[in-house]
Amino acid sequence: MERTQYIHDLNERFRDASAQEVVGYFLKAYKGRIALSSSLSIEDQTLTDIIVSQDKSTRIFTLDTGRLFPETYQLIDKTNLTYGISLEVFFPDYREVQDMVRQEGINLFYNSIESRHRCCQIRKLEPLGRAFKDLDAWICGLRREQAVTRKDMQIVEWDEQHQLLKVNPLIAWTEQQVWDYIKAHHVPYNKLHNQGYPSIGCEPCTRAVKPGEDIRAGRWWWESPDHRECGLHQKH
Repeated sequence: MERTQYIHDLNERFRDASAQEVVGYFLKAYKGRIALSSSLSIEDQTLTDIIVSQDKSTRIFTLDTGRLFPETYQLIDKTNLTYGISLEVFFPDYREVQDMVRQEGINLFYNSIESRHRCCQIRKLEPLGRAFKDLDAWICGLRREQAVTRKDMQIVEWDEQHQLLKVNPLIAWTEQQVWDYIKAHHVPYNKLHNQGYPSIGCEPCTRAVKPGEDIRAGRWWWESPDHRECGLHQKH
């Protein structure tokens, strides 16, 4: 079947399905060729809980950029202990990091959008490419409510950049729905969420948000909202 039609049919099939149903279908259909790319967000922690309850052998990986919060590292350990799993951790190429820092400084991301994108490319996108090796599909915790850059995303999409099927089981969920699930199922989460951090990435590029601000306002806050992506979730 032609890819566009295949993805259209999947989106029609799962239009009103639960996240558990979506996850269950793809874990079986792509068994051994699918993984959750986890940023350890409340969405990805929710998906970890759903995935482990259905197929504990499913790959779950995360990226250690070298600039994460201490609370994020603590959450990696707590997640492993809670579920009896071992999250795969991918690191950037140290040689590329060294060259970047020598050329543009340790906090180059404040200099320009181009420099920030370079940092994201080296610390996140290159390791992500290695993590995607041998996969045909990936699960991620995107929600339309999170950002203007995500408002048109669907449950199932084709990731042209990585040549993979991308599955977004929580795409229509609200933040409240995610928190309701977290609390009902006692899912471990990053304690920074209790301090006004709705979205948590690298420590230098993340701040708490003020009441009434957009939930992504704390990520790369010095940039225009239209630019606040690292490149992982580009639309084509």
